[in-house]
Amino acid sequence: MSDRSRPILAAFQFLSRIPIKAELDFSPELLRRSVKYYPLVGSVIGLAVWAGATLSSWALPTLPAAVITLILWVWITGGLHLDGWMDSADALLSYRSREKMLEIMKDSRVGAMGVLACVLLLMLKVSLISSLLELGTLPSGAALLTAPVWSRWFMGWAMRSWPMARNGEGLAVRFHGVSSKDTILSALLALTLSATGIFLASSTDWSGVTWMPLVLYFALHPLVIFGVGTLVARVMNARLGGLTGDTYGALNEGLEVVLLLLAVLIFR
Repeated sequence: MSDRSRPILAAFQFLSRIPIKAELDFSPELLRRSVKYYPLVGSVIGLAVWAGATLSSWALPTLPAAVITLILWVWITGGLHLDGWMDSADALLSYRSREKMLEIMKDSRVGAMGVLACVLLLMLKVSLISSLLELGTLPSGAALLTAPVWSRWFMGWAMRSWPMARNGEGLAVRFHGVSSKDTILSALLALTLSATGIFLASSTDWSGVTWMPLVLYFALHPLVIFGVGTLVARVMNARLGGLTGDTYGALNEGLEVVLLLLAVLIFR
């Protein structure tokens, strides 16, 4: 196994259930080096989810097809980021002190607010997937192939841009020190992969392509991810005194939904 491939394999092993047979030590250095490849993992997840959505929508009405698509999406990620979403909801919606919120996030149990937040997120996500499938292969492909790319890119940006809430503790500390160079390279990779994804989605039906919404979506979705993600991360940082591994996962889940919603608004 080459030294160059180890960060790529680490990114896939950490962020997905895609079978990668490699013995890795997951040292802080390796984890930091893997962050720039997060958009690549997102693109593979998006491709698998879009393929599942396309196949299921051929055989089923849009709503059950959307549910099957979401089940595939959760399975291929192992529910990793949903766990962060629930823990973050339990903490941030408790309106407790900073110390108490961080304590809540360390608790392996899920509270009422976490369950409610998860249910509402999945309901919104399945409704958006269903709407995109009704709109056709181009809107659904453009959204499903790009949302996982940019949401994972923003996790890397958040690791670089905001301090850790727990000094020397938790998962976030293992990613501390992601370089500016890696975040820039990750952004360029995300742009390339999202452009490729949108081209792939449009190639399914050139005759039905409406270029204005497509160009608008391509231009807006990185800006929307950056703007919304920055706003939410700043709120989390103000409440917690930094970010944690759970908040990275929560940002990923929330931003995926934001891009699905943007696609519905643009392509409808």
